Amino acid sequence: MFFHDKKLLFEVRVEKPNPNYAAMLQEQMGGPHGELKAALQYLSQSQRIKDQEIKDLFLDIAAEEFSHLEMVATTVNLLNGHYLDAQNATIGSIQAHVSSGLTPMLSNASGYLWTAAYINETGDLAADILSNIAAEQRAKVVYEYLYRQINDKGVRDTIDFLLNREEAHNTMFREAFNKLQDTGSLKDWGVTNDSKLYFDLSSPGGQYFNADNPQPPRFNNPSPNTK
Repeated sequence: MFFHDKKLLFEVRVEKPNPNYAAMLQEQMGGPHGELKAALQYLSQSQRIKDQEIKDLFLDIAAEEFSHLEMVATTVNLLNGHYLDAQNATIGSIQAHVSSGLTPMLSNASGYLWTAAYINETGDLAADILSNIAAEQRAKVVYEYLYRQINDKGVRDTIDFLLNREEAHNTMFREAFNKLQDTGSLKDWGVTNDSKLYFDLSSPGGQYFNADNPQPPRFNNPSPNTK
């Protein structure tokens, strides 16, 4: 069950309309690393999770990602302004002027519509968490690219909040991964000779990554801030 609270998770504002910035932010609405992808991926993955604590984590983050989508959509709406002007629109934003009446669409910065093909789910908790860690890292990178190129203080404040929330989600997923012990695809890790081989196929080479003592991947917990 979901409830809608009309108060945004973070108050968004823009200095003035800018359709080009709106088109850029569309990437985090309907792009492969955007908020809708994250929300639906975590929601979908949660359906098969038996560990209630981790299941709740997936659902809590999914719900927050929907709130991020609302923030991005609100920002895009403010940046699009009030006047249809397809003649001077960038390629990625023309459809908003001729099809949606400036309503934010579930499309990326190039105007391509969102697709469920972006969703990754395997039914294996370790694999899904690793996928989610990567998703949060990629989303942060996209927000960093947007931050560098958008010169609007209000929009930059929103982006700064969102990219820091991606960091928080990344940390939570890493902590959840560390709770997994010899389960799913982590079972019988590195027990065969083939799992202990490194093929040095670069010539000239000489590098070596030790696979003699294979261990399932783990993440160190972030160190507490010290003053």
